[in-house]
Amino acid sequence: MRTPLYSIKEYLHEKAEESRHNETAAYLMFLTGAIFFVGGVLITVSRTEKPSWFIFFPYNPLPDPTSVLGLTLTFSGIALLVYGVVVGIYYARKRSWYIHELSRAHSFLKESENKKRSLERK
Repeated sequence: MRTPLYSIKEYLHEKAEESRHNETAAYLMFLTGAIFFVGGVLITVSRTEKPSWFIFFPYNPLPDPTSVLGLTLTFSGIALLVYGVVVGIYYARKRSWYIHELSRAHSFLKESENKKRSLERK
């Protein structure tokens, strides 16, 4: 016989697995951003004799296809880096909340089973 507590435990377990998957995808997004960023910087620095610098982003103000590619890769890499870290932390915190609630549901289930057994013995 299945009780509603088992379905809550299954739901929390499934949501924790989903958050783990999303966290892994976010960290892969972070790695993709790092590759794009490094690729964009390398393209810009290798194709330009004297690149202009905006903070730490090299760019070439001339309308050259390689400079546009380098700038695009650099900025999309930074965006993916930031987004990957933020979303990864978000899903890690969400997964830890699901695991905490799962342990609370498990302890509640154990307590109710112990009470039931003690009542049956009396």
